[in-house]
Amino acid sequence: MAKVTNPKNAQLMLRKSEERFRTLAEYAPFGISIMRPDRSFEYLNPKFTDIFGYNLKDLPDKATWFKKAYPDAEYRKKVAGIWYEDLIEGSKVDEIKPKIFTVKCKDGQEKIIHFRAVALKDDKQLITYEDITDQTIAEEALRESEAKYRKLYEESQKAQEVYRSLIHSSVDAILLCDLQERVTYISPSFSRIFGWSLEEVEGKQVPFLPEFEKETTKTRFKKLIENGTPCQGFETKRHTKDGRLIDLSISASRYDDHEGKPTGMLVIFHDISERKALEAQFLQAHKFEAIGTLAGGIAHDFNNLLMGIQGNASLLLINTDAHHPNYSKIKNIELYVQSGAELTKQLLGFARSGKYEVTTIDLNELIEKTNRMFGRTKKEINIHVKFQQNIWAVEVDRGQIEQVLLNLYINAWQAMPGGGEIAIETENVRIDEHGFKQLNLEPGKYVKISITDSGEGMDETIQQRIFDPFYTTKKIGGRSGRGSGLGLASAYGIIKNHGGIINVYSAKGAGAAFTIYLPASEKRIVKEEIQPEDFIRGDEAILLVDDEDMIIDSAGEMLEELGYTVVCANSGKEALEIVKQNKNKIDMVILDMIMPDMSGSDTYNALIALNPKLKVLLSSGYSLDGQATEILARGCHGFIQKPFRLRELSIKVREIFDRGHEACGYQDDSA
Repeated sequence: MAKVTNPKNAQLMLRKSEERFRTLAEYAPFGISIMRPDRSFEYLNPKFTDIFGYNLKDLPDKATWFKKAYPDAEYRKKVAGIWYEDLIEGSKVDEIKPKIFTVKCKDGQEKIIHFRAVALKDDKQLITYEDITDQTIAEEALRESEAKYRKLYEESQKAQEVYRSLIHSSVDAILLCDLQERVTYISPSFSRIFGWSLEEVEGKQVPFLPEFEKETTKTRFKKLIENGTPCQGFETKRHTKDGRLIDLSISASRYDDHEGKPTGMLVIFHDISERKALEAQFLQAHKFEAIGTLAGGIAHDFNNLLMGIQGNASLLLINTDAHHPNYSKIKNIELYVQSGAELTKQLLGFARSGKYEVTTIDLNELIEKTNRMFGRTKKEINIHVKFQQNIWAVEVDRGQIEQVLLNLYINAWQAMPGGGEIAIETENVRIDEHGFKQLNLEPGKYVKISITDSGEGMDETIQQRIFDPFYTTKKIGGRSGRGSGLGLASAYGIIKNHGGIINVYSAKGAGAAFTIYLPASEKRIVKEEIQPEDFIRGDEAILLVDDEDMIIDSAGEMLEELGYTVVCANSGKEALEIVKQNKNKIDMVILDMIMPDMSGSDTYNALIALNPKLKVLLSSGYSLDGQATEILARGCHGFIQKPFRLRELSIKVREIFDRGHEACGYQDDSA
């Protein structure tokens, strides 16, 4: 017996079916319309209105839709014809193929729409509308792009060769690797910089990452791998195959495969070793300039104190017989003062522009003299020399260059506790533009001094700090454990202040080689003069100008002991008043360079304005440079460095009275 369906259940199922359809239609991601057999619209879903802007009130039927959607009559006729071809007699609606037309929306915007038609019962028709404007534009752009690059490729069969040539000729090292950092490609520059070939590292991680860089590198590359965050200009260090550590700037980016999945990394290594070396030189120079300024101020004040002690010791010695019980003690005071003065020489040599009396010399002669001095005390050291014949002259402070050489000899001796060899060589060299970049020197003529020892050598860490003030590898205390004080720092400052450079090359267990470059001079060489031992006396009137009472007292008595009439002033202003009142009675002014209120330079200008023929001897705890050099160039007669002994003072003063502008070692070598 046939089963009878309950009409109520059938109606309930129909309502549920309609509700499901309406829900799907209301939330569909594409437009939907239902058209009655008479071509009027029965339903437009929200997405239809969202796409086109029209609702049922705007579109009562298909004819209205065609006029609004295709306002151009020719295009509308074309669209209608295409639809008609699929609706000819015998065709079914469900066989109509999808169509793509450009539709004008209510707001005037044109959109590319993909149409699909579905036949419903009761001769109704359902049409879907998919907005493919963005997709179509993108596809068209892609086609144009593909056509463009296909054409470029077809026009140049060498495109791949050009690409490879660019990679191969890049001065930067290029590495391609997968996301596990396993190498897939390295450029020739990578092999040149690091030393590994592709065969050695392909499919492996390059073993060039230092231990101290692992954490930082891991963090950066994690962001790159996981998030695609590129690295740009990441400065770091890497080992080469032969164990060297070089400075690099790294840029890296992640690349995807044809499906858009992250596949690997492109890493570019830019060698910045040369730039880092220049930066280090700049920082070193800046550090030395700052410390040097402080050192110069300390040396000046210390020299003033030593001058007070030296002056009184010199005065005591004049009236003390050699057999007097205090004679040796006073001589010891003088020796200690001279030791203190040597220390301030180191400070001033280290200080910015800290030169004393510059003369034009033969470096070969100076090195021979220094070798004899050092060799007498260190018999266990063998010194070998190779001198350049016709060595170029250099303008230097003779005493300071001696100090540099002795510091280097002592450094070598300390590195050879059981004895050894020191080789010294001089050479005339010309620095060109290439050498300028390597050595950071102005192009020109230089005299090169090489001092090589057979000692224990230094590792890279020590070499980087060897010229730092008070740096030493020795323990404090004991003969061999003395700290080096300003030693090599002083040497660095002295050479720098002479317009040259000093470098060190060494390796652990392979000795050390120091090289010095000093600018050559075209002036004639001045032979070192042997000063007389006796005091030289006089009877002229001298004005002593200094803001320190202890200098006024001690130097004043020293001048009086030499027979001179002495007038004292504690400032530049007071000195000017004395000269005004005694214009023709003052024969010489001994002028301190550093004074409050009125500087030595200003005082000199004012004194010469009052009396152009007045002789002036500059005196300072600073060195012969800066203001002192400028004043000497303006016609001042000489310079004497504090602390000075009685004999030195007597010679300087007498030279000015007897020889004028040829005094005090300050000479016009161009004459």
